[in-house]
Amino acid sequence: MTDTERYVRRAADPSTGVPVAAVTPESAGWGYSGLEVRELGAGAVWSRELAAEEAVVLPLRGGVHLAVTGPEPCEADLAGRAGVFAGPSDFAYVPVGSRVTVTAGPGGARVALATSRAERVLSLRVVPRDEVRIDLRGAGSCSRQVNNYTLATEVEVDHLLVCEVVTPGGNWSSYPPHKHDQHSEAERVLEEIYYFEVADGPEGPGVGYHRTYGTPDRPIDVLAEVRTGDTALVPHGFHGPCMATPGYDLYYLNVMAGPSADGRWLAVDDPAMAWVRGTWLDQAVDPRLPCSTTSPTSSPVHGVHADAPTREDRR
Repeated sequence: MTDTERYVRRAADPSTGVPVAAVTPESAGWGYSGLEVRELGAGAVWSRELAAEEAVVLPLRGGVHLAVTGPEPCEADLAGRAGVFAGPSDFAYVPVGSRVTVTAGPGGARVALATSRAERVLSLRVVPRDEVRIDLRGAGSCSRQVNNYTLATEVEVDHLLVCEVVTPGGNWSSYPPHKHDQHSEAERVLEEIYYFEVADGPEGPGVGYHRTYGTPDRPIDVLAEVRTGDTALVPHGFHGPCMATPGYDLYYLNVMAGPSADGRWLAVDDPAMAWVRGTWLDQAVDPRLPCSTTSPTSSPVHGVHADAPTREDRR
């Protein structure tokens, strides 16, 4: 079995009743990160016990009603969005020890449950999409949009870091390649899941590409064509670029978790390619960004930050 076969999981057919994507720490062979993506018909119900996990409930398409029992009972409507290229979504952080029940709205829904093993019982949060932090990273053909849910936000988590990245067609993201597999002042150990969706073109579904490679002492070699519903696991090593083919916008949801409980995402670039960041200084951000953000009456750049990249801003 090649590393690409080992670490890239292809989308399952939801019509058979199984999740589109399902990753547990056990199935991934690591200790923390997990993800389940479900396609739900109108009024369909999905429940999940979080016995030793914290979670983020994130609509990818459509809206859902959320009911939570456990340490902090709650009912809330998550309005969701038309799809992952329509800007960020409202979402909920749900603490360890809860039971989550999601009911799809009349138009059905695709919903992600991002999870991490957790110990601390923290406050449940329901965050409207208007309050989601949006960052524009890179410039020129490296421009991308990052929607931050529990990454560099005020939502307190035990281990779970969640964001999503939208890369316009023809652009590269997760670039320069970076890694986070050691604990240091500049790096944290974080297991990472990429869940992909690719925009359709006039003749049908699109494709993108994902790369992960290792170091001499910890080799890994993944180069994969990815389509909507596919996932890539990054246990260690440099990952990137993620390539959006011309004409086809690329989306990915990142779920990261590891032993550190300081809530920081720290990574180091591949030193051979770090120089690329300097070329962005005299380039503009791709004018196709940001994607649609909030309501039609909102400013088109509401909540958008275009601050200079740091070692915590590699997405």
